[in-house]
Amino acid sequence: MHIAFLIPEYPHPKVNHSAGLGNSIKNLAEALVSKGVQVTLFIYGQSKAAVFQEKEITYHFIENKSYRLGKWFFYRKHIQNYCNKVIEADKIDVIEAADWTGVTAFMNFKVPLVIRFHGSDTYFCHLEKRKQKWKNRFYETLAVRNAQGYVAPTKFAGEVSAKLFGLSSAKIKTVHNGLNLKRFQNDSPLQFEKGLLLYIGTIIRKKGVFELPIIFEKVLKEMPEVKLVLIGGDSADIQTGSNSTWSLVQQQFSKEALLCVTYLGKIPYSDVQAYIKNSNVCLFPTYAETLGMVTIEAMAMQKPVVNSDFGWAQELMEDGKSGFLVHPSNHEEYANRIISVLQNDTLSVKIGMEALDFVKQNFDIQKIVQQNIIFYKNLI
Repeated sequence: MHIAFLIPEYPHPKVNHSAGLGNSIKNLAEALVSKGVQVTLFIYGQSKAAVFQEKEITYHFIENKSYRLGKWFFYRKHIQNYCNKVIEADKIDVIEAADWTGVTAFMNFKVPLVIRFHGSDTYFCHLEKRKQKWKNRFYETLAVRNAQGYVAPTKFAGEVSAKLFGLSSAKIKTVHNGLNLKRFQNDSPLQFEKGLLLYIGTIIRKKGVFELPIIFEKVLKEMPEVKLVLIGGDSADIQTGSNSTWSLVQQQFSKEALLCVTYLGKIPYSDVQAYIKNSNVCLFPTYAETLGMVTIEAMAMQKPVVNSDFGWAQELMEDGKSGFLVHPSNHEEYANRIISVLQNDTLSVKIGMEALDFVKQNFDIQKIVQQNIIFYKNLI
């Protein structure tokens, strides 16, 4: 079997950009290869065209192109034609794409197309209750309805996406994003920096970052020794028009609290893992997500997590056992959950162990890859 992925990002030094979508595809691609499945990556929007192979994965960098008019159509057709040539030459069986921006709108492939609901603009606008550009909705709807198969990382994301795009939820297969547990190990779960709170993610409104100053102030009042570290790229703020969400969040902290806050920006992922290992509690007060890879990464490294209580998060842990689920705007309860872990090392270690067990049961890539293989075979 030969599977291709059409993607805008991937964690490779030669690729322009990578984030959560790219990481989840990498986990799946490498696991597929380990099971004897051929994998080809079509990565569009790149500065230069290139074709090469590494670790049994074939890479096709599709160069970004300029057009005097109609790039939204002609560049898509260029991608389609390029992919179809390779599909025929290399005998690819299925091509998969993400829902974001509806890249496969106007495309017709010579093999079945799978759309994986990593999180469309339509989906996030719905969750955030903000107005969406009509063209984004048009492209994404056209792309989704043109597919022959659908996968969602959580049941919640699949059901919401089905409703938004006018699909039957029965057509959408729920397959969690998988994690290579060998890459997320913590051999010293009893060793951590007492009172270190860690947030990992883009500094953007939908991730609940404006709740963090209020929550942190409440924790700091009870436990003056706590520290907060934030890791992730800054972004513009849609609501205010500011080109830096962090500058807005920073203003929400008191001068005293800000002395206990460190913002590191984007750092190498090896350093991120070191911070996860050293942290006491990881915080993810997000309002909009499909699954949240960094949440299960922290859980795999045996860290107590205080997450949002929305539908997707309820599939990531058992509240009170392998983590905590709290609405981000419920600042008092969110802070109390954090404090309960900070004050009880035994509880912290117990939740961390339960978190790892939950990840092993539900997100181990060795189990997840088999579910994907069965899905692809049924589609073929």
